[in-house]
Amino acid sequence: MTSANATRARGETDLDVLLRTMRPEPVAGDWFFSTVESLEGVDAAATVLEPEGISVVLDRAEAERIGADTSRAYRWITLRVHSSLEAVGLTAAVSAALTSHGISCNVIAGAFHDHLLVPAARADEAMRALAALSARH
Repeated sequence: MTSANATRARGETDLDVLLRTMRPEPVAGDWFFSTVESLEGVDAAATVLEPEGISVVLDRAEAERIGADTSRAYRWITLRVHSSLEAVGLTAAVSAALTSHGISCNVIAGAFHDHLLVPAARADEAMRALAALSARH
């Protein structure tokens, strides 16, 4: 496997490249956090097993269907760059950029991309902050 192919296979680790090419992309709709005792019959977009229960991220229809709290809506932003699970600093840089605007952010790292959940009312501002961060690199 060539070096370029190996990088594509495992993801990017260079922080400047990650930030310059992160391409934040909003996912349509509102998203909600909840906890469930079992995933049976639950169509979750993301899950995290915690000692207190199974944390889930749900779209509006699923949140309403299972009776989850929908008072705090989030918007989902995917960083389209293929980041390595071994990359250092991407989450910190993104968090710092959003923090400088007073925007909270919950991060979910997948094998290929990082996913940000920000308060729905601040999503446009978050996208602008991320675009500015990317432009600086």
